[in-house]
Amino acid sequence: MMGRCRNLRLEQAATAIISQTLTRKEIVLGNMSPTRDFTFVLDTAEGFLKAAECEKAIGEEINLGTGQEISIGELAKKIAATIGRDITIRLADERIRPYKSEVQRLLSNNYKAKELLGWEPRTGLEEGLAETLEWVGQRFAMYDPDSYRI
Repeated sequence: MMGRCRNLRLEQAATAIISQTLTRKEIVLGNMSPTRDFTFVLDTAEGFLKAAECEKAIGEEINLGTGQEISIGELAKKIAATIGRDITIRLADERIRPYKSEVQRLLSNNYKAKELLGWEPRTGLEEGLAETLEWVGQRFAMYDPDSYRI
Protein backbone atom coordinates (compact mmCIF):
# COMPACT_ATOMS: atom_id res chain seq x y z
CA MET A 1 0.00 0.00 0.00
CA MET A 2 1.87 3.06 -1.18
CA GLY A 3 0.82 6.66 -1.12
CA ARG A 4 -1.08 8.99 1.12
CA CYS A 5 -2.61 12.38 0.83
CA ARG A 6 -2.32 13.86 4.31
CA ASN A 7 -1.08 12.73 7.70
CA LEU A 8 -2.48 9.23 7.67
CA ARG A 9 -3.39 7.68 4.39
CA LEU A 10 -6.89 9.11 4.44
CA GLU A 11 -9.38 7.11 2.53
CA GLN A 12 -13.02 8.14 2.31
CA ALA A 13 -14.08 6.12 5.36
CA ALA A 14 -11.43 7.67 7.60
CA THR A 15 -12.23 11.26 6.65
CA ALA A 16 -15.96 10.55 7.02
CA ILE A 17 -15.36 9.18 10.52
CA ILE A 18 -13.14 12.11 11.52
CA SER A 19 -15.47 14.80 10.19
CA GLN A 20 -18.53 13.16 11.76
CA THR A 21 -16.76 12.70 15.10
CA LEU A 22 -15.76 16.36 15.18
CA THR A 23 -19.34 17.55 14.58
CA ARG A 24 -21.80 14.86 15.64
CA LYS A 25 -22.84 12.73 18.59
CA GLU A 26 -23.41 9.83 16.21
CA ILE A 27 -21.19 8.35 13.50
CA VAL A 28 -23.00 6.77 10.57
CA LEU A 29 -21.07 3.95 8.93
CA GLY A 30 -21.61 1.04 6.58
CA ASN A 31 -19.46 -2.08 6.83
CA MET A 32 -17.24 -1.83 9.89
CA SER A 33 -15.30 -5.06 9.38
CA PRO A 34 -12.89 -4.21 6.51
CA THR A 35 -9.35 -3.64 7.75
CA ARG A 36 -6.76 -1.11 6.63
CA ASP A 37 -3.04 -0.55 7.20
CA PHE A 38 -2.49 3.18 7.83
CA THR A 39 0.96 4.72 7.42
CA PHE A 40 2.01 8.22 8.49
CA VAL A 41 2.72 10.61 5.63
CA LEU A 42 6.27 11.49 6.69
CA ASP A 43 7.11 7.79 6.87
CA THR A 44 5.68 7.28 3.39
CA ALA A 45 7.59 10.28 2.00
CA GLU A 46 10.81 8.95 3.50
CA GLY A 47 10.15 5.58 1.83
CA PHE A 48 9.59 7.26 -1.54
CA LEU A 49 12.87 9.16 -1.22
CA LYS A 50 14.77 6.02 -0.25
CA ALA A 51 13.22 4.14 -3.19
CA ALA A 52 14.23 6.92 -5.59
CA GLU A 53 17.83 6.61 -4.45
CA CYS A 54 17.99 2.80 -4.55
CA GLU A 55 18.97 1.11 -7.82
CA LYS A 56 17.86 -2.28 -6.47
CA ALA A 57 14.34 -0.87 -6.12
CA ILE A 58 13.95 -0.25 -9.87
CA GLY A 59 11.14 -2.43 -11.18
CA GLU A 60 10.24 -3.74 -7.74
CA GLU A 61 6.86 -3.51 -6.04
CA ILE A 62 7.57 -2.20 -2.56
CA ASN A 63 4.97 -1.72 0.15
CA LEU A 64 5.42 1.23 2.47
CA GLY A 65 3.04 0.11 5.17
CA THR A 66 3.17 -0.75 8.83
CA GLY A 67 2.22 -4.41 8.62
CA GLN A 68 -0.56 -3.74 11.15
CA GLU A 69 -4.25 -3.53 10.39
CA ILE A 70 -7.27 -2.04 12.10
CA SER A 71 -10.93 -2.51 11.24
CA ILE A 72 -13.04 0.49 10.27
CA GLY A 73 -15.14 -0.07 13.39
CA GLU A 74 -12.10 -0.09 15.67
CA LEU A 75 -10.73 2.96 13.87
CA ALA A 76 -13.98 4.82 14.58
CA LYS A 77 -13.71 3.96 18.28
CA LYS A 78 -10.04 5.01 18.34
CA ILE A 79 -10.81 8.34 16.64
CA ALA A 80 -13.60 9.07 19.13
CA ALA A 81 -11.31 8.17 22.05
CA THR A 82 -8.50 10.32 20.67
CA ILE A 83 -10.85 13.30 20.36
CA GLY A 84 -12.28 12.50 23.78
CA ARG A 85 -15.90 12.19 22.70
CA ASP A 86 -18.51 9.61 23.61
CA ILE A 87 -19.86 8.69 20.18
CA THR A 88 -22.63 6.33 19.13
CA ILE A 89 -21.97 4.34 15.97
CA ARG A 90 -25.00 3.64 13.77
CA LEU A 91 -24.91 1.34 10.76
CA ALA A 92 -26.65 2.55 7.60
CA ASP A 93 -27.44 0.41 4.57
CA GLU A 94 -26.87 3.37 2.22
CA ARG A 95 -23.21 3.41 3.31
CA ILE A 96 -22.58 -0.22 2.43
CA ARG A 97 -20.59 -0.58 -0.77
CA PRO A 98 -22.05 -2.54 -3.68
CA TYR A 99 -21.40 -6.26 -3.87
CA LYS A 100 -17.79 -7.10 -4.82
CA SER A 101 -16.64 -3.47 -4.62
CA GLU A 102 -15.44 -3.51 -1.01
CA VAL A 103 -11.88 -4.57 -0.32
CA GLN A 104 -12.12 -6.51 2.93
CA ARG A 105 -8.48 -6.43 3.91
CA LEU A 106 -5.55 -4.16 3.06
CA LEU A 107 -2.46 -5.22 4.96
CA SER A 108 1.04 -4.32 3.87
CA ASN A 109 4.03 -6.62 3.80
CA ASN A 110 6.93 -4.18 4.11
CA TYR A 111 9.67 -6.83 3.90
CA LYS A 112 11.13 -5.43 0.65
CA ALA A 113 11.11 -1.90 2.05
CA LYS A 114 13.14 -3.09 5.04
CA GLU A 115 15.52 -5.24 2.99
CA LEU A 116 16.05 -3.07 -0.10
CA LEU A 117 15.60 0.42 1.30
CA GLY A 118 16.39 0.07 4.98
CA TRP A 119 12.98 1.65 5.57
CA GLU A 120 10.60 1.07 8.46
CA PRO A 121 7.69 3.21 9.62
CA ARG A 122 8.56 5.33 12.64
CA THR A 123 5.14 6.69 13.57
CA GLY A 124 2.55 4.51 15.26
CA LEU A 125 -1.17 4.70 14.63
CA GLU A 126 -1.98 6.63 17.81
CA GLU A 127 0.62 9.33 17.20
CA GLY A 128 -0.22 9.60 13.50
CA LEU A 129 -3.93 9.69 14.24
CA ALA A 130 -3.50 12.52 16.77
CA GLU A 131 -1.57 14.60 14.22
CA THR A 132 -4.08 13.78 11.49
CA LEU A 133 -7.01 14.82 13.66
CA GLU A 134 -5.29 18.12 14.39
CA TRP A 135 -4.61 18.64 10.67
CA VAL A 136 -8.20 17.89 9.65
CA GLY A 137 -9.55 20.02 12.50
CA GLN A 138 -7.57 23.02 11.24
CA ARG A 139 -8.90 22.51 7.70
CA PHE A 140 -12.37 21.31 8.52
CA ALA A 141 -14.00 23.41 5.77
CA MET A 142 -12.44 20.98 3.25
CA TYR A 143 -14.58 18.13 4.59
CA ASP A 144 -18.31 17.48 4.47
CA PRO A 145 -19.46 15.19 7.29
CA ASP A 146 -22.69 14.47 5.41
CA SER A 147 -20.96 13.40 2.21
CA TYR A 148 -20.18 9.78 1.43
CA ARG A 149 -18.95 8.60 -1.93
CA ILE A 150 -19.10 4.90 -2.71
